[in-house]
Amino acid sequence: MSSVSPSYRGHRYPVEIISYCVWLYHRFPLSFREVEELMLERGVAVSYETVRRWCLKFGQAYANALRRRRPRPGDKWHLDEVFIKINGELKYLWRAVDQDGNVLDILVQNRRDKAAARRFFRKLLKKTRSVPRVVVTDKIRSYGAAHREVMPSVEHRSHKGLNNGPRTPTSRPGNENAP
Repeated sequence: MSSVSPSYRGHRYPVEIISYCVWLYHRFPLSFREVEELMLERGVAVSYETVRRWCLKFGQAYANALRRRRPRPGDKWHLDEVFIKINGELKYLWRAVDQDGNVLDILVQNRRDKAAARRFFRKLLKKTRSVPRVVVTDKIRSYGAAHREVMPSVEHRSHKGLNNGPRTPTSRPGNENAP
């Protein structure tokens, strides 16, 4: 991809409208038709097909800019999993949060074994493009086995309740007087 931004010349709509439509599509989970409806509410009649073409032409530059503005993950990651039911089937929602409370990644899987933990670690490393200093997990042994395989140089802390992650002072029970 070249670093030169694409030209807006020859387009019927002003740059502001084009950029706003493309930004809406890439920033929020909206369809092309939903972007069309939002623009119609603002008095701009633009078809969803036009929005689709704009997103194809200008979208990568906007997506890259949004990605650059995303906060960098901290060096201490808290990992845990939650049992959830989807269509009556028990699934496991794996999630990772850094020390600042930023959600790094989530993954829904059928199993809670070493292979599932390894898959989650690899996906997490690929998405964040960084390696943490410390990984904090609960006492599930699959975390330790996958950790030794995927990122052996990272410190692994495993203790019951240690991975409850960063919280704001007011979200802790019994801390009603916190500022």
